Amino acid sequence: MSKQPICLIVGAGDYIGAAIAKRFAAGGFTVCLARRGGEKNAGLVAEIEAVGGKAHSYSLDAREEEQVIACIDSIESERGALDIVIFNVGGNVNFPLLETTERVFRKVWMMACLGGFLTGREAAKHMLPRGHGSIFFTGATASIRGGTGYSAFASAKFGLRALAQSMARELGPKGIHVAHLIIDSGVDTEFVRQRISAAGGDPNSLAPDTLMRPESVAEAYWQLHSQSRDAWTHECDIRPFAEKF
Repeated sequence: MSKQPICLIVGAGDYIGAAIAKRFAAGGFTVCLARRGGEKNAGLVAEIEAVGGKAHSYSLDAREEEQVIACIDSIESERGALDIVIFNVGGNVNFPLLETTERVFRKVWMMACLGGFLTGREAAKHMLPRGHGSIFFTGATASIRGGTGYSAFASAKFGLRALAQSMARELGPKGIHVAHLIIDSGVDTEFVRQRISAAGGDPNSLAPDTLMRPESVAEAYWQLHSQSRDAWTHECDIRPFAEKF
């Protein structure tokens, strides 16, 4: 059992999730990295451990209730009490409405909304008896406004935001900090740069700090978790200086 506080990141991928993991590990947390194909995090685990941090990887499909229950129960029994759980699963797809199949819509909702519910519920199950803990959800521009081609993604993200609001009202008075972070701009990742190029733009010609660095986004999660409970933030809207409202 770890004597360090425990941070679980569900959807600990290559960009924001990896940056969050590194930030919390640097802050003295044992980080648990969960994603489909947990072996993909071997490099991230090695990178964290190379600088003295502690990290463990788990294979998890957050859409599957039994897997979520087993993963969180395992961490609680083998690693220690979870201090913070972050749901960071993406699901960002863009299809014209008439090309959005039932399968696509359902799959995106299951990834980005149902997975958040299952993760949040199981985290709360362990945190409530202790009377403290943080549960954070990663949102997006699509959490607050829909857009052309985003009927599936926006619907799921709207639902995740409503989930976070409901959980905050129910769990906040019981000592659990629930927060929803809206990533309201492009993050400087290969995925975003490819999208800019596909749209006819040149990502290398962007002015400095037009895209958000994953490390800067991760710092917002750290700061939220560090807040005193007499001044908790529920929703945090993150954007670079150049992004228009």
